[in-house]
Amino acid sequence: MELSQLLSQVRYEVIQGTVHTRVAGVTNDTRDLKRRDVYVCIEGYDTDGHRFVPEAVKKGASAIVTAKEIPCPEGVTVIRVSDTRWALAAMSAAALGYPAEHLRVIGITGTKGKTTTAWMLRDILRRAEGACGLIGTVETDTGLRRFPSARTTPESCQLMAYFQEMREAGLQSAVMEVSSQALKLERTACIPFHMGIFTNLGEDHIGPGEHADLQEYRWCKHLLFLQCETGLGNRDDPCWGEIFDRTGCRKITFGTGEGADYRAVEIRRETRGDCPGMCFAMEGREGTFFIPLPGRYNVYNALAATAAAFELGVGEEAVREALCRVSIPGRMERIPSGDGRCIFLDYAHNALSLANALGTLRGLAKGRLIVLFGCGGNRSRQRRFEMGETAGRMADETVITSDNPREEKPEDILADIVEGMRRTEGTYTVIPDRKEAIRYALECSGSGDVVLIAGKGHETYQEIQGVRYPMDDREIILGVLRGEKDR
Repeated sequence: MELSQLLSQVRYEVIQGTVHTRVAGVTNDTRDLKRRDVYVCIEGYDTDGHRFVPEAVKKGASAIVTAKEIPCPEGVTVIRVSDTRWALAAMSAAALGYPAEHLRVIGITGTKGKTTTAWMLRDILRRAEGACGLIGTVETDTGLRRFPSARTTPESCQLMAYFQEMREAGLQSAVMEVSSQALKLERTACIPFHMGIFTNLGEDHIGPGEHADLQEYRWCKHLLFLQCETGLGNRDDPCWGEIFDRTGCRKITFGTGEGADYRAVEIRRETRGDCPGMCFAMEGREGTFFIPLPGRYNVYNALAATAAAFELGVGEEAVREALCRVSIPGRMERIPSGDGRCIFLDYAHNALSLANALGTLRGLAKGRLIVLFGCGGNRSRQRRFEMGETAGRMADETVITSDNPREEKPEDILADIVEGMRRTEGTYTVIPDRKEAIRYALECSGSGDVVLIAGKGHETYQEIQGVRYPMDDREIILGVLRGEKDR
């Protein structure tokens, strides 16, 4: 294909060479670059893609798309644009024949609940259609391959490649999580969303490398609904009106209060077998819906997925059958102990999600409620104080340990959490080594106790100084349980 074809939706200036040169593909990562690819320079938080132009040229790039003046040898076309992120999305879509236009793409955004809602809706559509694509925090499933995800929402060039695989696999629908960072950085530009779902908005992701303030955070969530045919929003969330304000999409709501288009009623806790969960009915429909996940907040996730499914034409029976079997790695995932303890693994990594989890599990505890958690480095310090205070107020015993310290010193993060704990009368123990901390939390628990291992959920690594070391909370828990049985 010619470079001119890829630039059909982009305003640009030719600095050097010609747009009538032949190109192979588009990328913003020189590690993925192949001969005759177009290299698009993206300026990020930590590094600037313009620095890697010499490497791209050396590897055979036929064209460079840039926002800055850069020296480049003759024979390589140089294109200047005002926004390289948008250009990357537009050119990637064009290079693959606009694959998202051949799918029903459903995007889910919100502070909490994206992953759970996405898995629920994917499972419903898979039951109804036989297969459904998924892009999110835990994994990516294109119909041709399934693999762990590196981030919640990938770069636009990767997204378009995944959509192309889904198209080749013959899928009708794709469900994807859309983070506020992805919207801010235009990773989802040029995707014609069939439907967007808003779960909720909380004061999180505010700080260096994330969002400047709550107003910017809210605005970024709003951006998704400028790209949607239909917007489905949580009417019970006080921000839902602002999220949907001045968008041209068709608006549908869900919630538990009057006025919601899809309203959950008769909400109650229910245990089936040894599986604690939630049951609810829907106004105007017969029968009930059961989810094997505890917590009222999971009813909202299920309600969002159910409302979306009904809007997409799925029947009630398919919805019921999918919901009652749903299981999401690291999202209120129960690890069987066989000895009267309830052990849960959850991704709760801020004060809101930790409070939701602890409030839910308090109702299951016949004995003590024990929580283990840490906080990620290179994130807002306020989150640490808040999580420490939340655990101190709501748990009987807290074990404070490392999460993903990233480039920070683990002891500094732990000290901030302890500062929050000391605002309460809560009992706590600090064990920096996460594996030893999990062992301690389990060994000091007994029959009737509930143990929550929080913060990392599905993750199978611990990030320290830019290196991801193997670390799987689930495997550590199972190892401790096996050791206890062998003694």
